[in-house]
Amino acid sequence: MISQQPYRPVTYMIGSTTSSGPAPMPQMGTMGGTMGMGQMGTVPPQVTSGSPMMPSGTVVPTTSPVFEQSYIENIFRLNLGKLGTFYFTYENNSQWNAKVFTGILEAAGRDHIIISDPKTGQRIVLLMVNFDYATFNEELTYQYPGVIGNPPTTRNYR
Repeated sequence: MISQQPYRPVTYMIGSTTSSGPAPMPQMGTMGGTMGMGQMGTVPPQVTSGSPMMPSGTVVPTTSPVFEQSYIENIFRLNLGKLGTFYFTYENNSQWNAKVFTGILEAAGRDHIIISDPKTGQRIVLLMVNFDYATFNEELTYQYPGVIGNPPTTRNYR
């Protein structure tokens, strides 16, 4: 459930005084009217980057956990340490067009993954631009955007 913060107006001063002597007392104004030198108005609170704001000016707090979107690199990050088989296609390659790599998923970035051979420990950096698909022989961790943990499974493989 999203809780809403009450609207807290912030008062600001438009312009500055240019006369010598004591500054005149500011007068309250509204954003709808014309505001001249020395008048004050009301504006919505400043919002930090990434904080959503409702059309009414209410800031929606972001105290709940931030969920990553369902991109392949995020799915890979949730499954680091698992053994997988990764299929890649390399266009216009005279030696091999498609290549299969099997290894433990060590790291996943936006444009690459790093896998390691469990027997030799050799690490391979693979570019996602050539990635086709991957297979794993165990259940994967997958988090839907906005859902905490894995969603309940209702599948029956028998």
